[in-house]
Amino acid sequence: MTDLKTDFSIFSDRGSRPVNEDFADSAVKRDAQCFVLCDGLGGHGMGDRASRFVARFVLHEFTRCQSLASFAQTVLPRAHQALRAEQEKAGAAGKMKTTAVVLVLEGESGFCLHIGDSRLYRFRGGAVDMQTRDHSVPQMLVLTGEIKTEELRSHPDRNKLLRALGDDRETVKFELTRFDVRAGDAFLLCSDGFWEPVTESEMLALLQSEPTARAWLEKMSRLAAENSGGKAMDNYTAVAVRVRG
Repeated sequence: MTDLKTDFSIFSDRGSRPVNEDFADSAVKRDAQCFVLCDGLGGHGMGDRASRFVARFVLHEFTRCQSLASFAQTVLPRAHQALRAEQEKAGAAGKMKTTAVVLVLEGESGFCLHIGDSRLYRFRGGAVDMQTRDHSVPQMLVLTGEIKTEELRSHPDRNKLLRALGDDRETVKFELTRFDVRAGDAFLLCSDGFWEPVTESEMLALLQSEPTARAWLEKMSRLAAENSGGKAMDNYTAVAVRVRG
């Protein structure tokens, strides 16, 4: 296994909202690293509790799992059931919901789990060469050709999700993407409050101009605030990861 090292940074801000319902964190297990970002659904109430609960559940399961393959297949379904149980205990059935995007890196391989519209990007060779697909109404309209990709960010239904952890479904559908990892790769996990005001071309340009994950993330965070132009700003959160040889 090639000894690849990572440089990462985490940023989260409540924007102009009274509560930050985003949550992001990371954990290390031997030669593997796990990064998780969750965006609680504020329109349903208790989103901050849901996002923190799921992120901590995922990281706890990561640190104690015997098999990353099993973790990849089971952690989000189990997080969904655990969150539903937490809803019942809190008397908040149907109110505590969240998106989730999880990145696991181990040597020259990695995988991503996601549900909702929090995203993972991979930047390689001067381009965005991988991006998760949102589980949202506008993304569905893009796929059916009813709107163009560039219209997704400003679509009036952009906050309407088709899937989320803690919803009223008994079982949860999520996406698992496996990929190789190389020195020079960069990954970005981000909530919709972060990727909506910052375009992929802007993310890439700042990546190419900044030497560290922290500097890259700081520049993107400032740009997110600037591009919002003083409008009511959602919580915005991101995790930047750069892979070194």
